[in-house]
Formats: sequence, C-alpha cells, structure tokens
Amino acid sequence: MKIVSVVGTRPQLIKAAALQPALRARHHEVFVDTGQHWDDAMAGSFFAELGLAKPDHSLRAGGGSHAEQTAAMLTGLERILIAERPDAVLVYGDTNSTLAGALVAAKLGIPVAHVEAGLRSFDRRMPEELNRVVADHLATWLFAPTRTAVKNLATEGITRGVDLVGDLMQDLASKVSAEVRDAGVLEGIGARLGVALAPGGYILATVHRQENREPAAMAAWAGILAAAASAGRPVILALHPGTRVAMGEAGISCGPDVVIVEPQGYRTSLALQLHAAAVLTDSGGVQREAAWLGVPCLVLRESTEWAEAVQGSAGRMVIVGLDGPKAAAELARLAPVGDGARLARERVASLNLRPVGAAEAIVAALEVSAR
Repeated sequence: MKIVSVVGTRPQLIKAAALQPALRARHHEVFVDTGQHWDDAMAGSFFAELGLAKPDHSLRAGGGSHAEQTAAMLTGLERILIAERPDAVLVYGDTNSTLAGALVAAKLGIPVAHVEAGLRSFDRRMPEELNRVVADHLATWLFAPTRTAVKNLATEGITRGVDLVGDLMQDLASKVSAEVRDAGVLEGIGARLGVALAPGGYILATVHRQENREPAAMAAWAGILAAAASAGRPVILALHPGTRVAMGEAGISCGPDVVIVEPQGYRTSLALQLHAAAVLTDSGGVQREAAWLGVPCLVLRESTEWAEAVQGSAGRMVIVGLDGPKAAAELARLAPVGDGARLARERVASLNLRPVGAAEAIVAALEVSAR
C-alpha cells in the first residue's frame, strides 16, 4: 500500500517513530509534516533524536488561530494527496493536523486510518476532543490503544474497522526507559539546564493546553507549582513556547524555585520523569509515560481521555485540576520530601516496562480491509 502519514506535533513524532520502521518494512510511506509545532525546540530536534525519516512534504502551517492553522493544513494537504494518490491516509491522535488530514482524505474519497481512536475526555470545550471525535467518525481503520477506547467507539455506533492494538508510545518508552535507568544521566542533563539534579530531588512539570493559558488558569497552576517548589526540591518546568508567551503577557510568574526550561527532547524528558519525585502535567502523553514508569503524577486538568491510566495507577496518578489545596495534599501523600531519593531508587530498580507490539498490530490490520 501507498500510505500518506500526517504528523505535526511532538507527540505525533513520538508515535511515528514507533510505527515508521514497521510501516516502511512492508508499505510505501509518504511522510508529511504540517509544522503545527513549528520551531526546533518543539519538534525539529525530534527528527534526528528519534531516527525519523526526513519528511517528504513540509507545510510549515504552525501558528495562527485554530481556524487559520487548520485552513492552511487543509489546502496544503489537499494538493499533496491529489498529487500522491495514496491508498490510505494515516493520522495520529487529536490535533489540528489530525483533523485536517482526516477531513481532506475523506473528502477526496481516500480511506483514513486513525491511530489512538476512541479516546474521550467527554469535554467538548477541549479542541482536542472535537478533533478526535471527527477523525473517528471519518476513519476506515480505527486503532484503539485501550479497551475503554473500544467501548467508547461502540457507544457512538462505531464497530467496523476497530482494532485494539495497544499504545505505540509504550513500545518506544519501553526501549528508551531502559537506556536512562542509570541516575548518572541526570548529571549531564542538569549541567545543560543549569540546575543540580538528583534522584527524587526535583519535580518535573509541563503545561501546554489551551485552557491552561487563560490568565486565571495560569495564575492557579503557577501557584500550585510555586507551592510545590523549594530550594531543596525545585520544580523543573518544561514550558511550551505558547504558554511562555501567554504568561509574559499576563505578567504571571512561578516563583524563584521553579526553573523554567525549554521543551526537552524525548530521551531527556523520559529520564527526567523516571528519576523525579513526582510529575505535574496537563499532557496526555506525559500522563501515560508517568503511569508506565510508576512516577507519582498530578494531572492539572478537570478530566482526561486516559482514564485507564488513572484507574490502573494504584493511586499514584490523581486528577487535581487547578485545586491548590488538593494538589498540595496529594503531593505530600505521593511524594513526601524526606523519602524522595529512596522512592526514586526503588522505582527505578523495580521498573519492568515491556513493549506491547502496537506497531506490528497496526501494520497487520492495515492489510485487512475494514470489516
């Protein structure tokens, strides 16, 4: 088959890195980067780090409003698909790149394959929720990562073409986490970031979602991070450039013990999670990685599409939203200051993260017509 794969954001590059070798071993892939994460810190460095092929087409459609960005992707992808005439278009996740790829392909009569089908937060205020719902209802192949995702699709009347394949990101995390188990990796990372890092001696945070860029929301989560941080256990905040700009415009800061750094590469991000005392995030990808690594995680959202990660965490993952007192109480329970180093060492020693074979399952399913 000739398959056009559409990516545009860091999480999509991670998934593509897990799928691309298996896909290219048996099919002809045309790789398209919309440029939704358009700067080197957000996405550019990922291509080299993850061993991804150079895109066959790059749209450079980042920036602007949701409408402007999606419109640029629609027109650019339409030209590419008409010229390439693929047998299928493969999209990942829930971004504007996902929506644009699925819409253009469906309107041109090209079958759509959706990786991470069936995820639902049940919050239509989130643009990601709208994107994933539309993509699912347009798709011919629906590759569900969890049993809950399969059930969500069935509830919406979608049963044809659904395959439970597991999570591509777990396959990649399994490989890379084994490479960063040695706590010595923190020395080089700390030197580059300008902060001393020790196992259990810091907290990692990421914030990027649109709802968390509103002034009131930023003030709330900035207060949570400031309360969690101390000179002896700083918070390392890997901050999305859009969030950084919004904070600057609103005049919001996080306090002296919150160290703001650029978004990190995949290997560095996984290492920082594995050896942290805890993770605070609004990222779906980071939630899953924290769950697989066994790291305590506070979810800075009111809901999540990864309900199974929360339910299967044995209480180590908690949705706290922007509730400061709840966040402080859960952090004290999950990551007491005096036990940070011991808990981090024990976690690393017991880590046994296995791959699930999602890439192979997806490639095999693509070769079977939708049922």
